[in-house]
Amino acid sequence: MKTVFLTLFALLLLCDVMANTINIADRGAKGDGKTDNTAIIQQAINECQQGTVLIPQGNYLTGPLVLKSDIRLYLEYGATLTGIPDMKKYPRPAKGGTPSLLHAADAANITICGEGTIDGQGDHPSFQLGDDSKTGAIRPMLLHMERCRHITVKDVHIRNAAYWVQKYEGCDDVTLHALKIYSHGNYNNDGIDISGSSNVLISDCYIDTDDDALCFKSEVNASCENITVSNCVLRSNCNALKFGTGSFSGFKNIAVSNIAIHKASEENRRHWKKNMPWMGITTDTTVIAGIALEVVDGGSMDQVIISGVAMKDVQTPVFIRLGDRNRGNTISSLKNVIISNIIAQSASQLTSSITGIPGYYVENVSISHVIITTPGGAANSNKPVPENIAAYPENRMFGTTLPAAAFYLRHVKNISFEDIRVNTLQPDARPAFVLDDVSGFENNRCWVNGTTATVSILKN
Repeated sequence: MKTVFLTLFALLLLCDVMANTINIADRGAKGDGKTDNTAIIQQAINECQQGTVLIPQGNYLTGPLVLKSDIRLYLEYGATLTGIPDMKKYPRPAKGGTPSLLHAADAANITICGEGTIDGQGDHPSFQLGDDSKTGAIRPMLLHMERCRHITVKDVHIRNAAYWVQKYEGCDDVTLHALKIYSHGNYNNDGIDISGSSNVLISDCYIDTDDDALCFKSEVNASCENITVSNCVLRSNCNALKFGTGSFSGFKNIAVSNIAIHKASEENRRHWKKNMPWMGITTDTTVIAGIALEVVDGGSMDQVIISGVAMKDVQTPVFIRLGDRNRGNTISSLKNVIISNIIAQSASQLTSSITGIPGYYVENVSISHVIITTPGGAANSNKPVPENIAAYPENRMFGTTLPAAAFYLRHVKNISFEDIRVNTLQPDARPAFVLDDVSGFENNRCWVNGTTATVSILKN
């Protein structure tokens, strides 16, 4: 009797779920990859009340869609929601900003899930408008959430954006889980951008993109706060794990763990070794920096922990930069950072660096249990390293090489290194650590090629 009751209860629940589900095919949507289904899908979204809009198997062509509160967009296995490759379909929002295929603003309780695919057709000729930093070209994102609460995106395949793949801006309570992200069809293909959002969980995601893989920003009047990232694979032709460059507010209370980083599956634009041979890069397809912490617009970074990272094919394993691009009313601050349990295979002579600017220091940094293998082969050099206070932060902002074989430190207070092992494939004449305006430096059990690491102090 109990079994019968439970079966009936399950059937009643299923009926209730189905009653709140709108199948777009039942509304006349055609999964032929040719028909414009925008109006039908948007109508289904508008009519759905605390239920599910179902995208069944098939290839459903659509223009921009606006999501609303209390809705679940479910893509079945074998279903593809494909963006129409026509810029006329993506007008720029009235208040400026960037158009998107899926957009929500000031909404709550939105879920996007299922084993289906969202494809932006970003490689289409209509979207080939160049790098936005050089041309100012406007292209649509795939997914953009603004000032939303209680957002979940999980399991779906997200592919081929014309611009950034997805951005969560000024949001609260965001869960991103088991996403399969692949985007190499255009410039500026960031995998995930979190901007000024709080209470964010990112886990078990596979990100393979042309631009930055996982990027935190604070472009709005809010910090990125209370964020955890775990068990992700990051593949990129730019930076893998990046904080910045947009950093007007800051980054607080963020923990990242168990990350694998390596080169992207495709390299269609940069060709690092071919185009920049003077940097000592050993292969065309590389990641710029495995870990890039950049605060350069007046914001602050405080309480960031990164542990358990295996990286290869990176030009620079760790790049930490406090700068001043004169974009805010205050100077940035960067303090209380712990980086531990890192294994890295470097693909250039641009070693790791931690730098502030005159009078403003990176403070309270701990780096421990690190193994780095580098090409080596660099000569000892007394060539001054430029300050470049207002420059765009990137590993090559100081030139083609740095005077240290392991870490170059400038304008830093209270920094400790413990159990650091650097192995160079060719002899490297540079000292392991170079300190320029550094106080409170500690190093314990640090070696280069099995020999105690040397420290060169330029100025105190």
